[in-house]
Amino acid sequence: MSLMAEQLDHLTSLQRVAIPDLWQQQAVAALREGSDVVVQAPTGAGKTLIFELWSNQGRNRGQAIYTVPTRALANDKLAEWRARGWDVGIATGDLSENLSAPVLVATLETQKNRLIQGEGPALLVVDEYQMLGDLDRGLNYELALALAPPKTQLLLLSGSVANPQSVVHWLQRLGRKAVLIRHELRPVPLEEVHANNLNYHVPAEIRGYWPRLVAKALAEDLGPILIFAPRRQAAESMAAELARMLPTPNPLSLSAEQKALAGESLARMLKSRVAYHHSGLSYAARAGVVEPLAKAGQLRVVVATMGLAAGINFSLRSVALAADSYRRDHQEQLLRADEILQMFGRAGRRGLDETGFVLITANDLRLLDARPCHLSRGGLVDWNALLGLMDAAAARGLDPFREAVRVQERLFTTKPIALGIETAIQHLDAPCGLKTDAERARHVRGRVRQMLNSAGLWEHYPAAVERPAREVQVMESAETLRCHSVLAEPGALEKPGAGPLIVLQEDERGKIYGRVSTLADLLNDNRVLLHKWVRRLTNWNGRQVPRAVWDEKIVPLLEQKLAGLGTPVVRILQEEQRIVAHLSLAGVALRVPVDSLGVAFWKPFEREVMPPDCAVCSLVPVCRELATNTGVALLWRRMGLIDAAGVPTRRGKVASYFSQGDGLAVAAALEDESYPISELIHDLANLDASFRFSAEESRWAGRLAMVCRNTYGPQNIPGYLDGGAPPKYGAGAEQVVAGVHKDPLSKHGWVTEILGAGDIDRVIIEWRSTLRQIAHAPELDWPRWRQLQQAARGILNETESPTLTALPPLEFHQTRRIEHRLILRRH
Repeated sequence: MSLMAEQLDHLTSLQRVAIPDLWQQQAVAALREGSDVVVQAPTGAGKTLIFELWSNQGRNRGQAIYTVPTRALANDKLAEWRARGWDVGIATGDLSENLSAPVLVATLETQKNRLIQGEGPALLVVDEYQMLGDLDRGLNYELALALAPPKTQLLLLSGSVANPQSVVHWLQRLGRKAVLIRHELRPVPLEEVHANNLNYHVPAEIRGYWPRLVAKALAEDLGPILIFAPRRQAAESMAAELARMLPTPNPLSLSAEQKALAGESLARMLKSRVAYHHSGLSYAARAGVVEPLAKAGQLRVVVATMGLAAGINFSLRSVALAADSYRRDHQEQLLRADEILQMFGRAGRRGLDETGFVLITANDLRLLDARPCHLSRGGLVDWNALLGLMDAAAARGLDPFREAVRVQERLFTTKPIALGIETAIQHLDAPCGLKTDAERARHVRGRVRQMLNSAGLWEHYPAAVERPAREVQVMESAETLRCHSVLAEPGALEKPGAGPLIVLQEDERGKIYGRVSTLADLLNDNRVLLHKWVRRLTNWNGRQVPRAVWDEKIVPLLEQKLAGLGTPVVRILQEEQRIVAHLSLAGVALRVPVDSLGVAFWKPFEREVMPPDCAVCSLVPVCRELATNTGVALLWRRMGLIDAAGVPTRRGKVASYFSQGDGLAVAAALEDESYPISELIHDLANLDASFRFSAEESRWAGRLAMVCRNTYGPQNIPGYLDGGAPPKYGAGAEQVVAGVHKDPLSKHGWVTEILGAGDIDRVIIEWRSTLRQIAHAPELDWPRWRQLQQAARGILNETESPTLTALPPLEFHQTRRIEHRLILRRH
């Protein structure tokens, strides 16, 4: 038997004879009593043993679903428990097998819809439940737990939550019987070793900070060592440097199968018992080669990226951190205390090490920097789940808005996240009939403008229209309703026409104003010099004319033209050396309001009052306290996801079938009739591709992003739209997916310095997971949706039956078989 097999067999034997500690027994007893159990215990303390004891001692209790954060962890649990002879199934989006088994290992997202529909198992285990606070996946965890049926017991496991009692109180608020089991003692205690205190003399030919540090640590029997580097390139270059610098007296021999999975470069490092581990590696290389060798104690050093720390399912004797920050979504992010705790928690192998060691390096991160963090939810709302629940409520004849609020009140928060309908649904019979709080808040704050009409009544202030001045009145008194003509108001006549105002007539009723305009100048030879505006108005050529021509031809023409402009000539006078005209303004058009009785007023008496429906409503004080900012429900209406009554539209239904912004993109693409389904089916790979596939092109390129922007505009909605497209969108993945789908053996031809084989594996998995969601989603009376479902089923090689699962692409399927053989061989 090989050394690897002997050590793995030894580990398995230890696990089989493990005697439960008191805290583990207490947790099992609480489960037997029907309680939900929240466990807080350090990494490696044996939290999983609680479930194993429950499963062994309660075989007839019903199905148990054990959820883990990553597919890699799910596969590891599957192999471990099957090696013990358990009947175990798996559901991870890419794999779906033996779903009715007594124990199902799964990622929580695959079980979310089942749980919120009330079809939960007898026991739901959530390993690493601190994912509740994850920016991307926390919503899925939260809704699944909040809506899990009462018949489903919950077992929540974590070692990095500072306030587990808050989770217990949350479950109790939901009406569940929940208890906290806390255990603080690590089974393998940790000890700090400062790099500067490693005094072992290493040869001078070993150069560089990390090679010398690792060489000293290995000489001091602190190996194997797990080093966390900030990014992929750093992990690979450090591993290569260590493999090159460290002497290798006992090279590792790899099988042909392992060499094929690892690739030439990694295989060379493995020969020196050094490896790197990051998401750019193919899943086959990570889970089929590096991780088994690390667990078997065959590697001296593994350099892993910090971003994949949560997915590492092995421990080594010592851990070192190569930096205090790492890049996430193009931003440099300082390590959080709980992330440091998680990484340091990988130090010390239970059953092999009496002590785990934390190597204090140049960044001076220590055990004091590693601690659990306060768990809290983000402020996001799970649009997709709520829209689905609202659609189901509407189908049952219930109020969709009330159902959405009911769900929100069950979230992990002391103050429920508002949808902007909470007050409105409590008072559905309000006269305004508005369905959202923001609409009511703006409505009650709005002022209605009114005018006093000719009958002395207040009425809505109408839009201004044009009326001749002779028809316009000015109300002198609101009490007497006495009026006079606007022609007696100089202020009303200042703008129309040209020339100074004059009094055309005056009597006991007052003055009537007009305008005086100079028409021409008189010359000494009895000739008339026409003003420029007169020549332009009459279209007369020549500046001077005889007086007779003026009197006989020009004056009649001028009077005709002025009358047509609404300023007829009242009289023409000669003043010294000029000729002037007194013009009436009676026909000049004024823009004024006209009351409901047809009377036009200039500057009528007016006032501003609250809306008429608010004037008779007792909710005015309540509505005035509401926030005017756009709430989620109003945003849904503006985006066309729900109608005024809260019933999801066709677009909203499609959005509810997916996660975050993916459904928005699919709906927008289907609404564009010119977008071929054959093109869209591969473009769906861009939804979760991020930046690595875009190469020289814009990450936001491609038709799918374009139709999203055309539909929703360039708006940013955290978690759902970034510049009008889904936040994880990345152009270029569609070409890779289409190429690999056509020729599975072409995958490695797409690998670049930025794009790894693991990235391609991941995007294919995510793409096929999206296709699976489409294939198994509800039917819609929409031809293009049916065409998309048919295309998805065709690629997945499925029938119409939702009970059948899809086969992965040829290469991926072959790889997984090899991986499972390698993993199972360890047990």
